[in-house]
Amino acid sequence: MIIAGEASGDLHGANLARELKMLDNDLELSGIGGVGMAGAGVNLLYDISKLAVMGIVEVLTRLKDIRAAMKILEERFRTERPDLLILIDYPGFNLELARRAKKYNLPVLYYISPKIWAWREGRIKRIKKYVDRMAVILPFEKMFYKRHGVDVDFVGNPLLDQVRATLTPAEFKDRYAIDPAATIIGIMPGSRRQEIVKLLPLFMEAAVNLERKIKKCIFLLPLASTLTEDEIKKHIARDGRRLDIRIIKDERYEAMAACDAAMAASGTLTMELAILKVPMVVCYRVSLVSSMLAKPFIKVKYASLVNLVAEKEVVPELLQYKATPENIYKEILPLLLHKEAREAMLKELNLVCARLGGPGASRRTAKLALGMMAVGMGSHG
Repeated sequence: MIIAGEASGDLHGANLARELKMLDNDLELSGIGGVGMAGAGVNLLYDISKLAVMGIVEVLTRLKDIRAAMKILEERFRTERPDLLILIDYPGFNLELARRAKKYNLPVLYYISPKIWAWREGRIKRIKKYVDRMAVILPFEKMFYKRHGVDVDFVGNPLLDQVRATLTPAEFKDRYAIDPAATIIGIMPGSRRQEIVKLLPLFMEAAVNLERKIKKCIFLLPLASTLTEDEIKKHIARDGRRLDIRIIKDERYEAMAACDAAMAASGTLTMELAILKVPMVVCYRVSLVSSMLAKPFIKVKYASLVNLVAEKEVVPELLQYKATPENIYKEILPLLLHKEAREAMLKELNLVCARLGGPGASRRTAKLALGMMAVGMGSHG
């Protein structure tokens, strides 16, 4: 049984399901996921779209769905007893499910760790108690779990298998009728509405300043699947009138790879840019209240995955009140105009990618799962 609670988990779950089927075609897969997992042969027991929520208030509105899903799964534990339960990220739901699985003595593999090393470290107690094995995708997570005495494998990062551009920057420019001599700057404010509201106006103002300084620049804004073009246009109308901004709907990775540098929201996006070898400036802003509430729980030095993996500041981070149009402009300009600054960052980004292990995370996790099932079946006779 494989459980994912949001879009990224569905993607990783689908890739994992395919690898499991390749290794053993007789496996029966069930669980919670979306269209990706369904397409990969997982019999879905509940619709993911009713569960994917962020934030405390939003979760309360979905409690009925969350309880209903939990009940269906626990019934399955009792009647059909899966040979292995695989949990993908989504800790609020999945750690409770792991606790229930233990009542039925089910082996539990957790693929893609919740970010407990960054905040809510208290969750480690529940992981130790209810999870048999962790399969983690960031190198420093392995040390974290080892230190806490949890069985852990670093399986590499699944982004290495999925982040690739099918067009070269030159082909991309040709397709979108972009002057090959133009400077291409990425505007990437994230995939959540609250990120767009907080970051896009800052990026737009920085863009206006850049356009004054650099003779010919074109801005690319790859559209996240969770947002509509109208939502974005609303924010760029005021400042964007004299700028050449292209909103790119499909070919997201191609658009990212064509950029000379990017202004980016903190998150998975920073890792995608690193894999595509795009220099970046990372920004993040949350409301003052959220920031004050979270501060005591945050244990890490950096906000971006790139710097966390590097264990040092490879890309500039402008967080909260430091995220201003002036600061963004000041940090991105050398990456666009000075070859040395650009090449120094690219060299560091290459080292970060090397630390992620090679491609094949899904395959390694599938082998781990089958290994756990073989042991489990031995112990059940």
